[in-house]
Amino acid sequence: MNNIEILFDKLWPIYRSLTGEGNRKTIDILSEISTIEKEEIKSGTKIFDWTVPPEYSVDEAYIADLDGNRLVDFKVNNLHLVSYSLHVDTILTFEELAARLHYIEDLPDEIPYVTSYYEDYWGFCLSYNQFKNLDKKTKYRVFIDSNKNTSGSMTIGQRFFPGKVKKEILISTYICHPSLANNELSGPLLTIFLQKLIEDRKDRYYSYRFVYVPETIGAIYILSKHGDNFKKNLQAGLVVTCVGDSGIPTFKKSRRGDSIIDRLIINNLSSEFTDFNIEDFFPTGSDERQYCSPYYNLPVASLMRTRYAKYKEYHTSADNKSIMDFEGMNTFINFYNKILIDLEYIHKYIVVDGRGEPFLRGHNLYQSLGAKKQIPQMTNIILWALNSSTGDCDTLDIAISTGSELSDVYQVCELLCDKGLLNKMK
Repeated sequence: MNNIEILFDKLWPIYRSLTGEGNRKTIDILSEISTIEKEEIKSGTKIFDWTVPPEYSVDEAYIADLDGNRLVDFKVNNLHLVSYSLHVDTILTFEELAARLHYIEDLPDEIPYVTSYYEDYWGFCLSYNQFKNLDKKTKYRVFIDSNKNTSGSMTIGQRFFPGKVKKEILISTYICHPSLANNELSGPLLTIFLQKLIEDRKDRYYSYRFVYVPETIGAIYILSKHGDNFKKNLQAGLVVTCVGDSGIPTFKKSRRGDSIIDRLIINNLSSEFTDFNIEDFFPTGSDERQYCSPYYNLPVASLMRTRYAKYKEYHTSADNKSIMDFEGMNTFINFYNKILIDLEYIHKYIVVDGRGEPFLRGHNLYQSLGAKKQIPQMTNIILWALNSSTGDCDTLDIAISTGSELSDVYQVCELLCDKGLLNKMK
């Protein structure tokens, strides 16, 4: 069995929300691959315009007939309960109960996912077929054994790997949905295996920060602690979500649209995949909208398979293991890792003396015979590097112009630095 699938099976049953023990358990299980450091932010803490909610827990929740037969049961599927539902123990008519029930007529067999984090409310989710089978003439027992602890906390996870420089790469994912596969678990799963690859890399140029947070408020907390540093030092970032199905890649650009991460991923997608989607930034979606908020406007994008809200199973019980492509996830982890490797090869250089082309043979940099029909690739890179290195272009530009691997362009530019022909910009 695939290691990703094994971890998936461990994480699947856990009930996660904005806060709660399920989020801690999730981080502990992910830490079996690579350690994640937990941090607790007390309920009631102000974070910019937000306030950390009470810590939520639920032991039991069901709708039963008056004979005690459970018709909708949280223990059968944790999507049945509207997340953050209040404690309830009451008897209701069908009409009273129906106002609190959520279903999707177009997907009659599936349970929707609904939340009420910041408003006092309770409700249940069920399939439309379950709803239709309820007896409209009877009464129902409704029981929710939940608690909102104002002395609790919100749990986030982080891991920071220092590099040779303060400039850093951010990888952010979320851990706040219950049993949803592609929309919830695929992000943390890819992220933790990517984190392990970075942990094992001993020659890191950039520093790397991995974060595992409840969506929205968690990312806003990260900005409250690191946002000003990010404005100075964040080289690139990615929000990891919806990377588990077999759909073609979808890349949602940063708000800037032309940052290094935007240019690099579009280039690499063109090299690695025959079909993919490119989307401009829009201010809905996942946590990229926090990192790209106007004050920060960070170079943070999102690389997915099928984007959220674009697949029919999204936010329903159909988003389960059956739609997961674990082998495809392995491929995508390697693609993500290639992106992080390539980021370290992107630099700018300045030509030392731009008064004409230097005498390359004098520096042992040119082919021995002239007048050939084709210029060798290394020579081609050298000529592009010497002509382009004026502080505006970087190695990615040169790689695109020459059709070369970034690593080859970087090595040539470093060689030209050794020869005294280029200087690397800091």
